[in-house]
Amino acid sequence: MLQTNLTKARDFAKKHDVDAIVFFNMSNVRYLSGFTGSDGVVVVDADQCCFLTDSRYTTQAALEVGACQTRQYRVKLDGVVELLSERGFRRVGFESEHLTVATLHSLVGKLPGIDFVPIGEELSLLRVVKSAAELDLLADAARIASEALLASLTYLAPGVSECDFARELEFAMRRAGGDEKSFDFIVASGERGALPHGRASGKIVATGELVTIDYGTVFNGYHSDETVTVAVGEPDNRQREIYALVKEAHDRALAAVRPGVELRLLDQLARDTIAERGYGDYFGHGLGHGVGLEVHEKPVVSPRSEGIAEQGMVFTIEPGIYIPGWGGVRIEDTVVVTADGYRLLTKVPKDLLIV
Repeated sequence: MLQTNLTKARDFAKKHDVDAIVFFNMSNVRYLSGFTGSDGVVVVDADQCCFLTDSRYTTQAALEVGACQTRQYRVKLDGVVELLSERGFRRVGFESEHLTVATLHSLVGKLPGIDFVPIGEELSLLRVVKSAAELDLLADAARIASEALLASLTYLAPGVSECDFARELEFAMRRAGGDEKSFDFIVASGERGALPHGRASGKIVATGELVTIDYGTVFNGYHSDETVTVAVGEPDNRQREIYALVKEAHDRALAAVRPGVELRLLDQLARDTIAERGYGDYFGHGLGHGVGLEVHEKPVVSPRSEGIAEQGMVFTIEPGIYIPGWGGVRIEDTVVVTADGYRLLTKVPKDLLIV
């Protein structure tokens, strides 16, 4: 898998006419080298890959980094400068969406003979199509999270706080094999459901409320992301109506997923479904985002998306309606684009669950 990933990086270097690309973003570092620690740099040229790190990680690197040569530095920037100077590069690409201005200025100042070439959003597409091995890890992460959620729903009852439920869900994920949570869980009950990013609070869940739960786990570096909205006790007519509308928008977008479809069309299908019923002002975010080594990565699925779906892409479908003073509903699945459509990675059924 690493050799395939390095080939992708070399293709980017050739396309942008640079001698090498230096990677500081740790997700890209892991993608290209296999290193799972928290600090390091990868430099990829036409012939070699070099992983640089400090003494804290040299033993770990010896165990994990197989496709790249490993070098140790005392000061990160000095180590990068030394390597680039030794190799005699004239043009070096860098991740302009991740490298700080201060670091770039330092590199330019220390290496006046090198032309540093920004490679922006295009380079962020390096990881957008997943390999079979990555898809297996993403499927494992999604399965662990989904099973943990279903096992934890018995704990969600009137009198339980949002925070207590979030902790129970995190424990269930860890017991099932998850390494850590993908992000701070959203548990938003009642009127708090109108907050798309309503992280779990001390609010007590009450009978008659909808509860939106957005959660995920990490498994071997790969993330999951799923949202369910459940009813605590029998839902009323408006709750059922809005839930059914969000699910219709979700299902219409999902049914259209296939190679070659414009990503903004998927967003439009869901958005139009909601707008046609008069709730367009209450769906403000994009339909989805990529999931992989980061829980939010390319592609973006929104009205501004310019890309098309490709086989092997993994992204979310997550329409929602958020009404201040009332609450909200979001339904989210993570899908992989297949040769003739899609496959769900997330496993929780999306019919309205009543607990």
